[in-house]
Amino acid sequence: MKILIINGPNLNLLGKREPSIYGFERFEDFLTQVRNQFSTVYIQYYQSNIEGELINRLHATEYEDYSGIILNAGGYSHTAVALADAVAAIKTPVIGIHISNTYTREKERHQELLAQYCRGGIYGLGLQGYSLAIQSIINQ
Repeated sequence: MKILIINGPNLNLLGKREPSIYGFERFEDFLTQVRNQFSTVYIQYYQSNIEGELINRLHATEYEDYSGIILNAGGYSHTAVALADAVAAIKTPVIGIHISNTYTREKERHQELLAQYCRGGIYGLGLQGYSLAIQSIINQ
């Protein structure tokens, strides 16, 4: 089984950026833990701050054999119609994720353009949301 985790803008700053919201742990450290936890699953990771690169990566999955994609599109979740179109265009199931609960934050974060094209969504459970998404893909 292969799972792809895609993180969008500013998620390369986890552990440094607004730790009161996103925590103090770097994503790379968490990724090591989650790969150990799910040692029988091949987990690939991709991060970009550029919308077009995220779209290209999603398109590329059509030629790869992933069981699922976990997508934290960050702020693009609320603004990027083209990214939502890319999620709608691929066959691989996508689980949307946010580390914080975007619905308890600023009003502009309450609209989720990608959600209607995702198999499901996880919001506000911190980095553990990624583990839950992996478990969901394994059990599908």
